[in-house]
Amino acid sequence: MPEYSGGCGKEGAARREAAPGGDAFTEHRALLFTIAYEMLGSAADAEDVLQESYLRWSAVDAAGVEHPRAYLVRVVTRQALNHLRAVRARREEYVGTWLPEPIRTGPAVSEDAILAESVSMALMLVLETLNPTERAVFVLHDVFGYTHGEIAASVGKTEVTVRQIAHRARRHVHARRRRFEPDSAAGREIVRRFLLATTAGEIQALMDLMAPDVVQISDGGGKVSAARRPITGSADVARFVLGVARTSLTEATEIEHATYNGMPAARFLTGGALDWLVAFEIHDGRITGLYAMRNPDKLHRADTVRPLDRGDHRLWKP
Repeated sequence: MPEYSGGCGKEGAARREAAPGGDAFTEHRALLFTIAYEMLGSAADAEDVLQESYLRWSAVDAAGVEHPRAYLVRVVTRQALNHLRAVRARREEYVGTWLPEPIRTGPAVSEDAILAESVSMALMLVLETLNPTERAVFVLHDVFGYTHGEIAASVGKTEVTVRQIAHRARRHVHARRRRFEPDSAAGREIVRRFLLATTAGEIQALMDLMAPDVVQISDGGGKVSAARRPITGSADVARFVLGVARTSLTEATEIEHATYNGMPAARFLTGGALDWLVAFEIHDGRITGLYAMRNPDKLHRADTVRPLDRGDHRLWKP
């Protein structure tokens, strides 16, 4: 994606909003990426959508676009919908369990409870069970706060239809969503203790840190060794974790703490190269979910901290 520059401060922001070509696109790029990622669950696919959307944006007379942000959100939404419909068949044939591509996030994401939950692994997996239009409507309305009328212009439906879709999608998501707490000092301490117990081989200490109904999910994409199905229950997960530690951790393994998808995480490196990572879902002081990404295709961009943004919804309107 090309890089663009613009002024700073209020005057610079106003110039970027009104300027033709790449300036307005760059001004809203974090918002556009966030929308695309939440609709697709893949940073690589989201970048493709942004590239396609920028090409369309660069082909219009930006001076004639009264509200560039609204225009760009509509373009990105439509491109993401097209992309999502195209990749759904591939995901149904995925080897093993599919997980969203993890994205490294900064402190600002954890400070926004709505944004942190919306990019959490658990909720992203629930969004996978919606059809493309339901997912777009839920993301735009419940995460970004756009009205049904505003969303209708993006998804090509009437406002009445969008309202019905939103109600159906929200009911579906709320029935399946898991409790989630964004990354925090307390969460990172639980992860630290978990890693210590793992390296020491202390199965009871591991079980004590996990909820009884904890779920462990691995994504190897059929390219590296990984559990093909979710593992549930603290005893089974603890045994699985210790088994992985015995076969995968060596004296050369470096472990780093990080934040992915608004969740505390651990990165496992050999010779400075990232081999795999685990994001931890924590609720009420216990680990309720472990999401292990081992698919090398989904780790290429895992070092980059992604700026995410829900935006100021009021800017959508004239």
